[in-house]
This record gives sequence, C-alpha cells and structure tokens, in this order.
Amino acid sequence: MQTLIVLFRLKPGVDRQAYEQWARSTDLPIVRNLPSIGRFDVYRTAGLVGSDGPAPYDYVELIDVKDMGQFGTDVSTDTMRRVAGEFRQFADNPVFMLTANMETSA
Repeated sequence: MQTLIVLFRLKPGVDRQAYEQWARSTDLPIVRNLPSIGRFDVYRTAGLVGSDGPAPYDYVELIDVKDMGQFGTDVSTDTMRRVAGEFRQFADNPVFMLTANMETSA
C-alpha cells in the first residue's frame, strides 16, 4: 500500500465552509468508495507546534492506495474527472506526494 499525501491552501476568496461542505458531501464519500482506496481522510491544519505562525498549508489529505494500477483506472472515470475539476476550484496549487512506508516497503 502507498499513501498519497496532498497539501494545499484554499484559493483566495474561497469560503472554508463551502470547501468543507463539498469535501464532506462529495469528495470524501466518492473517493472512499473507489475500489483502489483503503482509507481517505482530510485534515484542517490547526497551527504549528512551537510557533504562533500559521501552517504553510490549510489542509492535508491522506489517501491510502491499495492498488496503484486500479487507482489509475479509478481516477480516469467521468465521475472522478468531475470531482478533480471541482477540487481544483477550491485548492491553490496543491502538492501531491506519493509515499511508501519505509518499514513495510523494500
């Protein structure tokens, strides 16, 4: 299993509550239902440890992908293209990092 970590800020002028409502009603249930997904969670950042400054990102997504081949198939559907397009309306230059657990991967 690999984990996709997505870091992003909301675009200027995007309402946080509008994004979070969309994430709860659309993004989370649709992505969680994909055959390739083991787990999908979205976290709102709350700050930095040891600092009064803001976190560099507003949100962190953790997506556990059980099967990368199936994931490619899953994200190429019309539904997922629509969801990705809607996500791009909210997210300002998201960073997508594909990771592998160093203890369980060769």
